[in-house]
Amino acid sequence: MTDISTLFALSTAPGRAGVAVVRVSGPGAGPALLALTGREALPAPRRATRTVIRDPATGETLDDGLVLWFPGPASFTGDDVVELHGHGGRAVTRAILDALAARPGLAPAEPGAFTRRAFEAGKLDLTAVEGLADLIDAETRAQHRQARRQMDGALARLTEGWRDRLVRLLAHLEATLDFSDEDLPEALLADQASAVESLRAEIDACLADDRRGERLRDGVHVAVLGPPNVGKSSLVNTLARREAAIVSAEAGTTRDVLEVHLDLGGVPVVLADTAGLRETGDLVEREGVRRARARAEAADLRLLLLDGTIDAPLDETLATLAADPDTLVIHTKADLWSRRPDGVSLPLSLVTGAGFDAVMTAVAGRVQALAELGAGPPSPLTRARHRQALAETREALARAAEAPLPELVAEDLRLALRALGRITGRVDVEDLLDVIFGDFCIGK
Repeated sequence: MTDISTLFALSTAPGRAGVAVVRVSGPGAGPALLALTGREALPAPRRATRTVIRDPATGETLDDGLVLWFPGPASFTGDDVVELHGHGGRAVTRAILDALAARPGLAPAEPGAFTRRAFEAGKLDLTAVEGLADLIDAETRAQHRQARRQMDGALARLTEGWRDRLVRLLAHLEATLDFSDEDLPEALLADQASAVESLRAEIDACLADDRRGERLRDGVHVAVLGPPNVGKSSLVNTLARREAAIVSAEAGTTRDVLEVHLDLGGVPVVLADTAGLRETGDLVEREGVRRARARAEAADLRLLLLDGTIDAPLDETLATLAADPDTLVIHTKADLWSRRPDGVSLPLSLVTGAGFDAVMTAVAGRVQALAELGAGPPSPLTRARHRQALAETREALARAAEAPLPELVAEDLRLALRALGRITGRVDVEDLLDVIFGDFCIGK
């Protein structure tokens, strides 16, 4: 992060647009506004004011737009903030940014700089920061709703409630240690043990969410598998509604894993087309088969395509995949046979389209269940670091429940508090800040 106290950046997407917003944050924001507009006084706070924007060095008119003035601390960053709303042409935006760069004490903002200032000013906790990043990156309605819950404090309220209970437990325990020469009621110690166990059970329940929140944020990984020439690439192209994968009657044309990003029922999906599963002497194809098997192991859901015209036992690899509960078996080439091979798999013809709607419904239902849609209450955990911090909290509470001495119990409760505090940014977050804020785009 830069040491310059006043930062500026384009806060809307770069490129050709109707409107572009340039944000300035810091003590130099007000003087910069006066210099670029020629005004003698700052405009009314939080009200859009039309004005001509000029280059202070030459007096050249750069644009005719709107300016907004947000005096600190009542601003997003807590600093004085100015927004310049101009036309979104590249030349206009570049001219305004160059005029700001020429002013002493101003410097371009790095990614996440404004949001980091908001965090450091206490405007946002880390979970709200992450929710804001997720809101900017959201591509589906379900991701949008989850990001809004995060920004609105769903996880922060939950963890802060647990933290308050831990603080009270530790305070009571410290009191027992301070008055260890007194005969304290046994019921008090029993109540503390019960409270620790109750808190641990609640955290266990939160962790047992099957990673639904993370799947919704990152995407459900679906691998399309099967022998060569069963229609894997054709299905991927049909789902993607474009020619994403090469389709050929020649076996073994898919040599690598091809990823396509989809929106299925509001859930982001990373669909992977893979090489046909078979024994081969071709070194390149063999590597493709190895990668297909690795992707099958890592996938949240597997679509196993089998040739419905072949009535023969499956080999060991395909039989194992078909028996897995996270595999949806689809028998293709349904236009060439009169009945489905069994009562479990789904029939599909990629030539006539017969069965495609049923396949889509089944896949969307499985994907939504793997995320949080229709699978119980929304999960508040959206990142691996949330899960890791909660797991450390749970482990510390488990040690506290088994500790033979009150002093050891108190130390484990302190460790639980520290782990829990890392979720919202209460403690030990310096090593996380660069990673978290570095994921933001410039201007946010």
